[in-house]
Amino acid sequence: MKYDITKTTAPKMPNLGKGTECIKLLLSQASKDIQEPLVPMFFPSLGAHVSGAEFQYPDNSWKELCGLMANLVGDSGCNKGQLSPLVEAICRDFRLHDKAVTNQLVAWQRQSNVNGGKDSTARPDVALWFPPVDTTAAGFLLNSMALEPERRTQYFNLPEVEMADGLCGGHKKLSHMIRNIYDMARAGALRATKDGVTGNPILRASMTLSANPYSARDFYKNELFNGTFGRMVFSYKPRTSRDGRIPRQGKYDDEFYRKLDEYLARLGNCKGRFIIRPLNKLADKLAADMASLADLVDDDILWDLSKRALHSAWKAGCILWILNNQVFTRSMADLVEWLCYRDIWSKMQIFSDMLNSKDANLVSEAQRRGPKNMLDGLPETFNEAQLKALRVKLGKSEEGANAQLRQWVFRKFITYSNQTGLYTKTEEYLKNA
Repeated sequence: MKYDITKTTAPKMPNLGKGTECIKLLLSQASKDIQEPLVPMFFPSLGAHVSGAEFQYPDNSWKELCGLMANLVGDSGCNKGQLSPLVEAICRDFRLHDKAVTNQLVAWQRQSNVNGGKDSTARPDVALWFPPVDTTAAGFLLNSMALEPERRTQYFNLPEVEMADGLCGGHKKLSHMIRNIYDMARAGALRATKDGVTGNPILRASMTLSANPYSARDFYKNELFNGTFGRMVFSYKPRTSRDGRIPRQGKYDDEFYRKLDEYLARLGNCKGRFIIRPLNKLADKLAADMASLADLVDDDILWDLSKRALHSAWKAGCILWILNNQVFTRSMADLVEWLCYRDIWSKMQIFSDMLNSKDANLVSEAQRRGPKNMLDGLPETFNEAQLKALRVKLGKSEEGANAQLRQWVFRKFITYSNQTGLYTKTEEYLKNA
């Protein structure tokens, strides 16, 4: 395992080398203090540009690159607002398309009003690629139906997480929608009257949100264990020191847009079915690492969260592969691995106490107690009683100590001596610790 997510310090992003030039281009427009937290936020809008392409996940299922959702979390004034200009840059083509479509809809509405609803033409069968935040459930269904024939993805950017409750009919329906979007499920409606909207399309959508720690905790407090929370990628920016300097953003000049359009064209032109074998090999390795991490901290919740974090990072790897002219590099692998760990680290930094106690105080600071690597909390040679004492100190039961020791031996983290009854950390573990 390359990253230690049990610390309060964020996993450091690897150097952006060959194959990550598009990400470097986007970061050139952001101030340095917010660059790392912004990287996971780029992939939903980039992935929304891919339609008609499928990629084989290591479990042999075929996945499209829709369903990517990410939430940027940081204190007020931490420069989260720099995400929106970057999103607008990535989605300039979406805006141009939607402007033409909106003009058609406005003209139709005016004509209908003039005729008083009599002998009016049918509503134009058009769809928005970048719908507004105030989209009703019926509007979302109509849009999804119009997008389905071309397998297009609609993309939402919500500068404040509270705005999401106004999307598709309220918080409860949004929670269901997030799960359906991630799973690319069919989720429509059957209405009994001609005035209702009836349809059952495959939901192809992606989404980015922004929040401060308090609003994020309040928004997801009832979604931690139903699958909604785990499907969302989180990128947390901790509070930093007061340096008294105004961060500098980019200028978004013509050369920036020229280079960006070249990358977006690669995404739009990618069609067909693909198997990215080096990416799938990396995913298998990360799956094993996630199991080892869960055993070190003895945390089933972390284990459950890691599965979807890995899946989202894998999708980001597919996007990087397209952006790099369908070539996978070591630098891309390093970034995918980092994305997986950063997502889990962010979730634990913001929500760890809530995941362990449903009565956690929402107002308290986001400096939460994340998962603890219990093996690091023990001496190089130790006995079972010491592990039991440590488990009790961390709020875990003594009964789980024996099973945890067996897992550590199986994963070659420790060895056991029958003569002394003591456990010893292996050289391999100490070298990677």
